[in-house]
Amino acid sequence: MTTLSHHREGSGEPLVLIHGLGSRWQVWQPVLPLLRGSFDVVALDLPGFGASPAGSGADVGTLADAVLRFAADAFPGACSDGFSGAFSGARTFHVAGSSLGGGVALELGRRGAARSVTAFAPIGFWGPVSRRWCQASVSAARTFGRLARPALPTLAASRFGRAALFGMFFGHPGRLDPATAVADVDALVAAPGFRAARDAFAGHRFPSDLGALSGVPVAVAWGTRDAILPAFQARRAAAALPAARHVRLPGCGHLPFSDAPATCATLIRTTAAG
Repeated sequence: MTTLSHHREGSGEPLVLIHGLGSRWQVWQPVLPLLRGSFDVVALDLPGFGASPAGSGADVGTLADAVLRFAADAFPGACSDGFSGAFSGARTFHVAGSSLGGGVALELGRRGAARSVTAFAPIGFWGPVSRRWCQASVSAARTFGRLARPALPTLAASRFGRAALFGMFFGHPGRLDPATAVADVDALVAAPGFRAARDAFAGHRFPSDLGALSGVPVAVAWGTRDAILPAFQARRAAAALPAARHVRLPGCGHLPFSDAPATCATLIRTTAAG
């Protein structure tokens, strides 16, 4: 079995949730109570992040391969001939992804492995400047987290401190649970797959070949307060995916799940319903 740390709950059609660079499955916790009544939800840690061991590569294609291998074990019998990077057989799961995970989710849909795709601020719709900004800003957050670790619990205990620490990533950082926020920083600092995945961004642009994406429901959402992948990139996503549903999330940051959990969960459910 492909070893990826994950959390599973709920019942219904299968849904895979994929986090972004330096994150972990717990980023989805605010929406899980709103999804478990409709889906068999699996929130996973990508290779080299959270509690998953590092893999053999960290580009979008390789990460998509890892998710497909994991899905073959998580949802047995859905595809008789299994997964081997390329997909054949019945579509097996709905997928939602954030940032790097959004890029992976779109790739899974492009290969024909997804029943529906919901991508929150996905990578790949950037130009050279915005791509470098994304790499630099997340790298800076990682460095700061390591250097400031002794003071983080005290800083995160106040709404002002959470705003200062996490305002780049969240539209409403004051809503974060302090202990969870500190654990997220620890996961970012410790992630062995961080450097390789960050560096692989330089070679990733959303491909012009849509593959099977043209035949499944797709939604792309951007927070209006996204400071990591600014929302102007939504225009490029709309041009590249004209048949998809394109949504703005007012007041939300790069990680909108604690900013607007009901809105995010509703978008996933609506996209899955086609």
